[in-house]
Amino acid sequence: MLRIISVIPALLVCLLTSNVLAQDEAAPPTAAPAQQLQSTPEPADAPAPADTPAAQPKSDIQLQDSPPPRYTVKRGDTLWGISARFLKNPWKWPDVWGMNKDEVKNPHLIYPGDVIILDLSGMTPRLRLEGVADGGLSRWYGFQLQVSKMEPRMRSRALSRLAIPTIPAKELDPFLNRPLIVDPDSISRAPQIVATTESRVVLADNDIAYATGIDEKKGNFWNVYRPGRVFQDPDTGETLGHEAVYLADAQIETFGEISTVRIARAIQEVGNGDRLTVIPPTQSAPYIPRAPEKNVRGKVIAGAENAVSEMAPLSVVILNRGSREGLEVGHVLGLYRSEGNVKLGDRVVALPEREYGWLLVFRVFNKMSYGLVMTATRQVNVNDIVKNP
Repeated sequence: MLRIISVIPALLVCLLTSNVLAQDEAAPPTAAPAQQLQSTPEPADAPAPADTPAAQPKSDIQLQDSPPPRYTVKRGDTLWGISARFLKNPWKWPDVWGMNKDEVKNPHLIYPGDVIILDLSGMTPRLRLEGVADGGLSRWYGFQLQVSKMEPRMRSRALSRLAIPTIPAKELDPFLNRPLIVDPDSISRAPQIVATTESRVVLADNDIAYATGIDEKKGNFWNVYRPGRVFQDPDTGETLGHEAVYLADAQIETFGEISTVRIARAIQEVGNGDRLTVIPPTQSAPYIPRAPEKNVRGKVIAGAENAVSEMAPLSVVILNRGSREGLEVGHVLGLYRSEGNVKLGDRVVALPEREYGWLLVFRVFNKMSYGLVMTATRQVNVNDIVKNP
């Protein structure tokens, strides 16, 4: 018995020693990382936590001073006009809706009666459609996630439910489906009216004319035009193109060396020497406003219909820049003007150019383009500067 009792203290000492060793061996895996985290310096440019002001990116979207929290869309509205209620730079509306401008195909899916709300809960202001699951973004991409409660009731859809356009389409109709600019070579090669029935001097609706150079492969429907103004670059003197003054729509009744042409609809008198060109396809590209990807700098060189100065908002202007400079349909350009020059010592220095409005490019030719003045705080004059906003 005494021998057993004497062994017990030795066993207790062994057990205590093994527990201490086990704890010492287990401690390094947990203690070492903690020590390493404390000793590793945080990078100077490490991003701040998401709930701090430093984490929020600076946005170039400028809200109006007192934007409405919501707006009910009305017939006659445009996306540009609605955005102007919320934004100081309304051409930024694709960004505020969160649209991918490279993928969106049809940005005309907001209807009268829709309620638009201004969402300020995130880092970037957003416009949303009330009652639509994803805020309306799915409409831009051709599918809908709107959840509707189905119940028996009479449903009607009036003409007022037509989707509102980006800009006032009515203002652009005369400029979209007609030849506007032709180069000198095109004029010299264009089919030409060489005779009229009964030797008439002028032709009107349903009159018959005879033309040479008509290509049967290009179809039966043509425009009749007359060369008008010649446009030159105000800085280089380069001839940019000739204006094609639209006269009438025509239909070819018989093809041949001399083709028989019926004047389908005339808005001006048609006569010998007038030219014909195939009716261009209807322009269907959506007007998704965006800044040009390249730096563009040009000038307003004319207004539509011989206007030469003091063009107001929603006026059409002609620019000395086109596709060769990188312009595309939908590009937004700022309107700028310098107030002149001042003499500083023996030097003459131009005053700074100040932005006073924006225009949207809606039709582009090689060397020229047409734009619609969307916003302007003063009248637009020929030779005013256009460049990236």
